[in-house]
Amino acid sequence: MKILFVHQNFPGQFLHLAPEMARRGHECLALTDATNNRAASIPVVKYRHSSPAPDPAACRLGRNFTQMSDRGVTVARAALQLREKGYVPDVIFGHSGWGETLFLKEVWPEAKLLVYSEFYYKGRGADVGFDPEFDNPSFDQVMIAQGRAAHLGQALLHGDAGLSPTRWQASTHPQTLRDKIEVIFDGVDTQVMKPDPSASLTLPNGKVLRAGDEVLTFVNRNLEPYRGYHTFMRALPAIMAERPEVEVVIVGGDDVSYGRAAPEGAKWKDIFLSEVQGRIDLNRVHFMGKVPYPTFVSMMQVSRVHAYLTYPFVLSWSMLEAMSAGCLVIGSRTAPVQELIEDGVNGRLVDFFDPSGWAKLVTKALAHPGRFDDLRARARETILQNYDLQTVCLPRMVAWVESFGPKAG
Repeated sequence: MKILFVHQNFPGQFLHLAPEMARRGHECLALTDATNNRAASIPVVKYRHSSPAPDPAACRLGRNFTQMSDRGVTVARAALQLREKGYVPDVIFGHSGWGETLFLKEVWPEAKLLVYSEFYYKGRGADVGFDPEFDNPSFDQVMIAQGRAAHLGQALLHGDAGLSPTRWQASTHPQTLRDKIEVIFDGVDTQVMKPDPSASLTLPNGKVLRAGDEVLTFVNRNLEPYRGYHTFMRALPAIMAERPEVEVVIVGGDDVSYGRAAPEGAKWKDIFLSEVQGRIDLNRVHFMGKVPYPTFVSMMQVSRVHAYLTYPFVLSWSMLEAMSAGCLVIGSRTAPVQELIEDGVNGRLVDFFDPSGWAKLVTKALAHPGRFDDLRARARETILQNYDLQTVCLPRMVAWVESFGPKAG
């Protein structure tokens, strides 16, 4: 069958699925933004999207929908050009986050439209207002937050089916839409992300860390409150005072992925580092920035303890990969994390807002690694049994997509 993947930053969530569908003999094509220069394993058509930001005063609650639907129009026009050249897909699979799928049924009404439904914004009950230190929304802000879901609801309403990576992320959708959603995680390559007693990691200062060393790791796409960077940094002074040999390895950029930006001219990374500066040994705190994937793999393989925190929001792939590598993951007691980690069974959980609790548990885990070996083993087993790319997730996703193709006879 003919499959069209749609993602402004392709391959995105289709990294493994797209080449597998092509390998199985399906005719695959991707539609993506012209600014996207990521390598692709299947043919790509690019659309060029350029639109000024809407006037907030004029659009009010509709400004997010204005931006997303405008991109949807751009994508639909590119799709119409494909249609005029005779291209008609059997199945379209697109991410709804940026509005790209909104009008594709108007171009190809005969195609099955599958929507990657990653998260449904809410005014209350998820990320908005979770952390009062940075977000104590007024009622107007609650309405703005809930209004951000308008294009997501429309995309799924007009789609034939949706897919979410976790049960909790699926549950953020209204029940009338939730019934259309299948839950399949993207998958972890457990043959790459696995324990390696010979692993090593070279730090920016030239020091080499090896599996078995006392290493504490923390990973964000960008270092910001949404992923608990502030709580982690506030726990560090007590951890490093108790563990004078620990090396702290922090991965993440200086931008903002989620939530509001830092005060003008500042970066969240520096704000919270300055808060604890003078109480930590900076020679043992290593900011790696954004790293290549092989470096990330090595980092997880040498980690004794991996700290993962998040607001009630999209779950990071990195947490599952850390579990697959056999890390002891200490996670925040928030809904996305609790779906995978059962405290004391395959990891540990701590209240998101409790730096003292984090310090005590991390210190204990660093000091007595052998006591947590069973948790590490069960963490990897959790991923092998339920989230393995090749044996669980990819076969399920392939079967799900193929079920929407033309039926024989």
